Amino acid sequence: MKEEHNVTGTETNRQLPESNKDTRNTGPGRLLIAVYAVFALSATARAGYQIATKFGEAPLAHILSAFAAAVYIVATISLAKPGRTWFKISLAAVLTELVGVLVVGAISLFDPVAFPHDTVWSLFGRGYGFVPLVLPILGLLWLNKRRPS
Repeated sequence: MKEEHNVTGTETNRQLPESNKDTRNTGPGRLLIAVYAVFALSATARAGYQIATKFGEAPLAHILSAFAAAVYIVATISLAKPGRTWFKISLAAVLTELVGVLVVGAISLFDPVAFPHDTVWSLFGRGYGFVPLVLPILGLLWLNKRRPS
């Protein structure tokens, strides 16, 4: 692409070359975003149902389900948006997801009494085919590959 400069030398309408464009939301990134969107919807529905009908039975588990839903929503939106700031938000969301699934997964495995009801991240996402465990790893690999320059 052509770069445009004004006469004073300051850059007013500079366009980045194609190779420097943010491309997190293209190719396999679209599939990653779609999976995050599905998890955002399913985790939100699960948390909403749990909080509305069973909150008193396991408040910690239901609050964690709502937190997981929020993380998936933020990850979905930030992965779809271009720019360095959205990249940083994506990285924070995916790292939070990974820590969450590892911590909640370990606690639910070694102290099942702590989680009388499952969350999305319980037993490392076993109820969701372990996708919650694999998804942040794939997300981090994708973000590393598509790190803005």
